[in-house]
Amino acid sequence: MAPQPKPAAAAAAVNLGDREIISTFGAGLLITGNVVSTGGVQVFGRVDGDIHAAHLVVGKGANINGNARAQDVVIDGTFKGTIHGNNVKLQATAAVEGEIYNRSLAIDQNAQFEGVARRLTQPVEPPTQDQIQGRTLQPALVPEQPATHGYAANNNGGFQPVTTY
Repeated sequence: MAPQPKPAAAAAAVNLGDREIISTFGAGLLITGNVVSTGGVQVFGRVDGDIHAAHLVVGKGANINGNARAQDVVIDGTFKGTIHGNNVKLQATAAVEGEIYNRSLAIDQNAQFEGVARRLTQPVEPPTQDQIQGRTLQPALVPEQPATHGYAANNNGGFQPVTTY
């Protein structure tokens, strides 16, 4: 059986190895919130939030509004925010607005970058399994008592709606 070709963005990124888990977010997916992964993350949809992973690929047509932290970062889509990465590459169709903290930065011809790039003094590390397990979702704030609705007299001789918690 002949080997199957890899998607262009993934093939152009980094060799993630055969044993690493890669999470892929498809083109029709919107994520609102933060993403944390000990493995690689490929985004082809939209993320409104921060991403912390071992490796990050933002594919062509993807849109990220937030911050990214990964050892290797490849941007081929749109990114607005701050990037922390040891090796950061902006491909030809990338559009980045914000700050890039890096140890190595490569920008292809026709890539768009508006912001500042600064050199990292300490390498970026991927999140550990303990960090991921230590993260808990915070429950939504719920009033101890249910709200009551009613009317109260106002100074004009009429009534106004009132909600009490």
